[in-house]
Amino acid sequence: MKKKRSLASKFIMGFVVVGIVLCVIAVSFSYSGFVQSMEQQYHDSAYYIADTAESLIFNNVSLEELESFVEAAKSGDKEKMEAAKNSQAYQNVSKALSQLRSNMDLTDIYVTYYDPVLIRKYAAGDDSIKPLLYVFDNYYKAEENFAIGDTSKMNKQNVELFAEVIDNKTTQSKFIISDGEFGYNISALKPVLSKDGKEVICVIAVEEPMRRVQSAARDFVIRTVGLLVIAIILIIVFFVIYLYRRVVKPIDVISKEVKRFGETNDRNEQSEATLNSIKTDDEVEELAIAIDKMEADMLKYVDNITAITAEKERIGAELNVATQIQADMLPSIFPAFPERKEIDIYATMDPAKEVGGDFYDFFMIDDKRLGLVMADVSGKGVPAALFMVIAKTLIKNKALIGGTPSEVLSYANEQLCEGNKAELFVTVWFAIIDLTTGKGMAANAGHEHPVLKRAGGEYELIQYRHSPAVATMEGMKFKEHEFELFPGDRLFVYTDGVAEATSSQNELYGYERMLKALNSDKDASLPNMLKNLREDIDAFVGEAPQFDDITMMVLDYFGAEGK
Repeated sequence: MKKKRSLASKFIMGFVVVGIVLCVIAVSFSYSGFVQSMEQQYHDSAYYIADTAESLIFNNVSLEELESFVEAAKSGDKEKMEAAKNSQAYQNVSKALSQLRSNMDLTDIYVTYYDPVLIRKYAAGDDSIKPLLYVFDNYYKAEENFAIGDTSKMNKQNVELFAEVIDNKTTQSKFIISDGEFGYNISALKPVLSKDGKEVICVIAVEEPMRRVQSAARDFVIRTVGLLVIAIILIIVFFVIYLYRRVVKPIDVISKEVKRFGETNDRNEQSEATLNSIKTDDEVEELAIAIDKMEADMLKYVDNITAITAEKERIGAELNVATQIQADMLPSIFPAFPERKEIDIYATMDPAKEVGGDFYDFFMIDDKRLGLVMADVSGKGVPAALFMVIAKTLIKNKALIGGTPSEVLSYANEQLCEGNKAELFVTVWFAIIDLTTGKGMAANAGHEHPVLKRAGGEYELIQYRHSPAVATMEGMKFKEHEFELFPGDRLFVYTDGVAEATSSQNELYGYERMLKALNSDKDASLPNMLKNLREDIDAFVGEAPQFDDITMMVLDYFGAEGK
């Protein structure tokens, strides 16, 4: 496992890195400024020497004599160049420049002529051109002069300055720093103009060594870096101590407390005092206060979760009991009337939640009449289940006392409307069938239309106008309609959870799919018929959750003689 660095070591490393970066930036800027200052001093010195050289030249020769020396160099005539070289005036100037070079410790000082056309070509990159003619040059031997017109030695660094001399007749503000075979030098060029000032007769060139710049810059860098390092070390030490006391140590205390709390899940007076002892008057103190509050809140939360979990388990257990009670209230023993040969009946109810609002019922009202109920309470869960118990009881009790389907539903409606603050209602299909004749009377209070299959035929939806749901309004009267079953007929009733089952694509199952599924195996036994239909619904719905109760009941009528 990778070893983790402490917060203090990270702070120190961060300050060291920042210090090094700041040191480099500061030294770079300081060094640049210092070197520029030194170069400017040398620039002034070089042009001062060039001015001095000009004075020495004209102390020994006139402008006309100097022009004659230049003309001799330009002519290329060896006799003229030799005569000029041997003249006293030339010797005096050469010695004066040589003496100046020696006294000022110069790399070189010379007087040169250049061809304006050639110098521009040379500056453009044509190295084959030799545009300079040296009139006075004492570099190699202080007491001996090079022959006038010798072009073997050329300082290419000064070519741009020479080109500017042509255009501006002055280069007082220009200089070149070179670091090559002749050392680290600064070059300055001073043009000597004709009497009318329109032409450059020659140029006095000074190359002054910049030894002091290198040594001074080196000393400057050493001193600056040393001072900065000492200052940065002191600042780092100060800030590390400050941060350790104000940040690292308090955070370490908080970290240990959080770790302790995570391991023990316990909060005591000592831990509270430890967190409250952090007084930094900043975000760290606020963090300690927040951690202390978080620990207290978490313990309360754990207590609440424990209580809620226990309560949820209790409610879950009670709901399981309620589920069982509701299931026990519905007829679930099949065959339901084994002694009756006229009928066979089967039913199922699958609630969407622990308890549901759907219910079915079937019961013998007397020796020959059968009561059938299929109902669906609005809403879900416990309220609907309680309402369902009351509705089922009212309907069955009234039917057993006596009355037509309309009268039974009217009675239930009046009773359920009393104190119905929850505004629940129930859709009901209730029928009474005479098993000896197959004739029946049914009332439909807002419920799904029944499905009928005649002997040898297919399942068909029986549609007719029905009444509003029970418990929607007091004083309601419910319509009745007569029907008749013949031997071999099958009657199927259900709740809206069948037709309104919804797929993950938000598509309803619908009546057409229901009838198609029923007719796919028309002669299936009653349990298999409901099983097949439920499997078809599940295949259609897929992964979508069941959102409504699914209740189904089917009756086979065999007539008074039985099977």
